[in-house]
Amino acid sequence: MYSAVKQILAEIDHVLSAVDTNEVDALLNAIVNAHTVIVYGLGREGLVMKSFAMRLAHLGVPTAVVGDMTAPPARPGDLFLVSCGPGYLSTVEALVGVAQHAGARVAMITAMPAAALPRRADQLLVLPAQTMAQREGSSSNQPMGSVLEQAMWVLFDAMVPMLQVRLGQSVDEMRARHTNME
Repeated sequence: MYSAVKQILAEIDHVLSAVDTNEVDALLNAIVNAHTVIVYGLGREGLVMKSFAMRLAHLGVPTAVVGDMTAPPARPGDLFLVSCGPGYLSTVEALVGVAQHAGARVAMITAMPAAALPRRADQLLVLPAQTMAQREGSSSNQPMGSVLEQAMWVLFDAMVPMLQVRLGQSVDEMRARHTNME
């Protein structure tokens, strides 16, 4: 079993070592400067996006998740942070259009930056990983885009302390924003 874990960690490391730090920095700036960060993703990518939204809320960043009945409308000054690993999903295409029509900026996490939909985004964060749309074994021994989702999770968790510094947030301030309704 340990060899399987080492292989997965090596795949995640391979993907993250290829991420452009300028794209990460631009995303950090966009988050800090946004009025509200509205997140969206489908499937396991969506779970990662929701986990990041939770941490953004802990950081004091006004955050909403598409589909939550309390999500506000997108508007100018907002950031629509969307995951679209395979480069095209019809739901993402529709929501990008809604966000842009409302005047929000669009930041997209993708593995396929040359696809038409990612080219519509205001900014990209490229995670060069195998996606669900690619044949298994093309760059990963894991099935169905798992390494993309794992790399997203690790990258977002690494961005939290960076945002903490940029926003001047202490751990105590973050902890105070954690729900007490558990």
